[in-house]
Amino acid sequence: MFPRVILKGNMIKKSQQKKRTSPCNYKERFFVLDTQDLKYSERRPGKKPMMKGCIELSRIKCVEIVCTDVPIPCNYKYPFQIFHDNHYLYIFAPDNDCRQRWVRALKEETKHNNLVPKYHPNFWMDGKWRCCQQTEKLATGCHVYNPEASASKKPLPQLPDPEVRMVIALQDYTPQGDDDLPLQKDQEYVLINSSHPEWWAVQDNQGIGLIVVNLSSHRWYNKNITRGDAEALLMKEGKEGAFMVRDSRQAGIYTVSVFTKAPGSNGEKNPRVKHYLIRQTETGEGAFYLAEKYLFSTIPELIHYHQHNAAGMTTRLRHPVSLDGGYQWEVDPEELTLGEELGSGQFGLVLEGRWREMKVAVKMIREECMSDEDFKEEARVMMRLSHYKLVQLYGVCTQHSPMCLVFEFMENGCLSDYLRDRKGRLSQDVMLGMCLDVSDGMAYLESSNFIHRDLAARNCLVSKNNEVKVSDFGMTRFVLDDQYTSSQCSKFPVKWSAPEVIKFCKFSSKSDVWSFGVLMWEVYNEGRLPYENRSNAEVVESLNTGLRLLKPRLAPDAVYLLMEWCWKEKPDDRPSFALLLHELASLSDL
Repeated sequence: MFPRVILKGNMIKKSQQKKRTSPCNYKERFFVLDTQDLKYSERRPGKKPMMKGCIELSRIKCVEIVCTDVPIPCNYKYPFQIFHDNHYLYIFAPDNDCRQRWVRALKEETKHNNLVPKYHPNFWMDGKWRCCQQTEKLATGCHVYNPEASASKKPLPQLPDPEVRMVIALQDYTPQGDDDLPLQKDQEYVLINSSHPEWWAVQDNQGIGLIVVNLSSHRWYNKNITRGDAEALLMKEGKEGAFMVRDSRQAGIYTVSVFTKAPGSNGEKNPRVKHYLIRQTETGEGAFYLAEKYLFSTIPELIHYHQHNAAGMTTRLRHPVSLDGGYQWEVDPEELTLGEELGSGQFGLVLEGRWREMKVAVKMIREECMSDEDFKEEARVMMRLSHYKLVQLYGVCTQHSPMCLVFEFMENGCLSDYLRDRKGRLSQDVMLGMCLDVSDGMAYLESSNFIHRDLAARNCLVSKNNEVKVSDFGMTRFVLDDQYTSSQCSKFPVKWSAPEVIKFCKFSSKSDVWSFGVLMWEVYNEGRLPYENRSNAEVVESLNTGLRLLKPRLAPDAVYLLMEWCWKEKPDDRPSFALLLHELASLSDL
């Protein structure tokens, strides 16, 4: 009797790396599930399909979705896993509905197999499970496997976008219902769904649950303010693009009020305050918009977009204004104790300090170094970026002269000094781990659409656990001195900069990727400066002729190939940080 076909369709599979030397890659395959096997083949135009793999259903021990905080480096963003014959097959579906269909069908066909009692809900990566940190690939899972159920006890709406986002609990929370998730202050959670205005679905190592959310944590939100009071407050502020979000008279509806000096098309008086209702689509999918072409799954995402793009409004949203008038990230100088000098940088002295019983690093900003207003706005953005491979900015003290920034303290200082001090004592595994740490932080910045602009070993710091974190992201655009200034009046360090930065001052995540290639070169040269005996002009000339940095003696061929990939002339030919993270992680597994 022939087997009955249950499902078929195109998806992307990650290489299973059954051998230690197997490469990590992602390839589109045509999958067919029948009552006996799961087969996948390569479809070639004008040729017969070529069978690439076949898994007997009787050998499958677990099928489940993957919930991860790692950016997905292929076009299909919805992963699930099949554990069979002591191997993990990761498959990426084009949408959540497709993924759920395949997971349900596979579970149904394998529910009577010899199944595992527990599974791993996250990826095996960087030599460990990201969900439970176990370092043995075949270690027992950390989450109870239910062969009868789909991914969660309650079906959740489709992910609003392909990028995985993290949120941090501002306080402890005790569940009030069966579907609620307990929260621990300062703990990170994967944001699964954020389309509802009053609750979000998040995931941790224990599973998926609901949390209550509100807008009150954002400086631009004013709950109890009337239209007239909002206009008075914004007119008093008097800055183009000064804005706030407030409750409308209709319950559950919000309004953006913004000050502008732009002349009105209908003879409106100038200057004035314009009011825009935040609307929702009628599809039930919770999409918010001010202008119909630009839809967002959350109000904070909508505001963030319009802070950078007017897109149908009279002006973009430039300066958030709140009733209390205070700076949300202001550090009270009375709570800050300054200690010994740790060093100096392009912005001024760096001191050790204590803030709220915590050891911190305090960067004193030279008064002539940068514009206060611009930098405060950038600091607000930087503080919303939170990832375990980024040095956390805790706050800004503007009531202190000079102005200072309060950062997470990193005991082992900057990466370039750390490498030089330990020359000859660092293993290749340690060096690869450093590159992995940096790529992890940069993949997060990339997914947040944030450009570093000055990625180098000197701008990464090392913790007491020898963990490397990215620092000083986004800061160089506000430097007013000439340290980073070329004849074109742009600010960048030439020896770490991509050709399009040098020629056209064009920064992007792909120019950060070029700099990351140079950083890897620094790591494997134990802190040597790139092009150390050449002037900037000589470096530019050699890059124009296609020359690149030579392979470091300590770098494996596979690592140098990644460096060369980062240094492709055209930005589009370079890898993303998400892909670099996966490639480096696959090397660490060998």
